[in-house]
Amino acid sequence: MTIRVLLADDQTLLRATFRILIDSCEDMTVVGEASDGAEALELTRAHHPDIVLMDIRMPGTDGLAASSAICAAPELAATRVLILTTFETEDYVAQALRAGASGFLGKDVTADTLLAGLRTVASGEALLSPVATRTLITNFLMSPAPDAHLAPPQRLSELTVREREVMGLAAEGKSNTEIAEVLTLSPLTVRTHVHRAMTKLGARDRAQLVVIAYQTGLVRATPPAP
Repeated sequence: MTIRVLLADDQTLLRATFRILIDSCEDMTVVGEASDGAEALELTRAHHPDIVLMDIRMPGTDGLAASSAICAAPELAATRVLILTTFETEDYVAQALRAGASGFLGKDVTADTLLAGLRTVASGEALLSPVATRTLITNFLMSPAPDAHLAPPQRLSELTVREREVMGLAAEGKSNTEIAEVLTLSPLTVRTHVHRAMTKLGARDRAQLVVIAYQTGLVRATPPAP
């Protein structure tokens, strides 16, 4: 299956570089290019790409606003957003996650890391750069933005006990392999539980599942280690 990518960046040369890199892969293709957030949203609605590679800072409608609009549109539920920016700060990571982005990478990543990131996000996994550590996720998802809507705890009522356990560990930043070791399960079984929880909660990917875990109080933030 070919991963269809839409590029959204106001730098023409950078978009051209990304296109050459992505189109050189047999399992990926670029379906369009946007120079701002409004155009990114328009082209996403037109092409329904698997992934939008989105810059945060663009003129007019920025990448965060465009990401929010894309992730909130029911007809674009199958499209995931991977944020790529030079502004790799804690606040941007938090805003990107709240906007519904599935991943976050700095523009200083290598070509191999970028391509691997696209494949990771396309598979439904969350992707966070080294800057977005487990502690960072904990700190920022514990304090939602003033206009954010918390998910009610009863939203978890459809989950089994095991699905809640797996979801909680995923929200702590553990991989499927690490969760499998904690619960003495196979990674495949863990993956199954994660996907069942995503389906029941209407989460488009693992990143959104993590957000829901904090918003419902399933996982509570702990202060970072000194």
